[in-house]
Amino acid sequence: MCCLSAWKTRTGRNRWTGSPTKSNLRVFEDENGKMNRSIHDVDGSVLSISQFTLYADVRKGNRPSFVKAGAPDHAEQVWHAFNDALHAQGLDVKEGRFGAHMRVSLTNDGPVTIILDTDELGV
Repeated sequence: MCCLSAWKTRTGRNRWTGSPTKSNLRVFEDENGKMNRSIHDVDGSVLSISQFTLYADVRKGNRPSFVKAGAPDHAEQVWHAFNDALHAQGLDVKEGRFGAHMRVSLTNDGPVTIILDTDELGV
């Protein structure tokens, strides 16, 4: 499962989190229990979910603020572009519905959650 969130920078310019160039990350275990296999190696697929709540800011008060989340029209474009990039790399991509209230179940097999930030990756 890949949860993607688009956000606004302080300058008002929008960008997205998650890098389609990182589909070769070796995050699946090999026969020795080491994270040595990519999603391509395991013939995996992607469930792509747009999730603006990843940018919840809880530093002040008791209610999260989502002011850093990108505008819905921009976020939808970014999400579709991300999914298209994964398709172009030969991955089977299942998509949620943008902006919809969805019930999605995840069984996290292991203690691994990885955040890819395009600023930090230089993407």
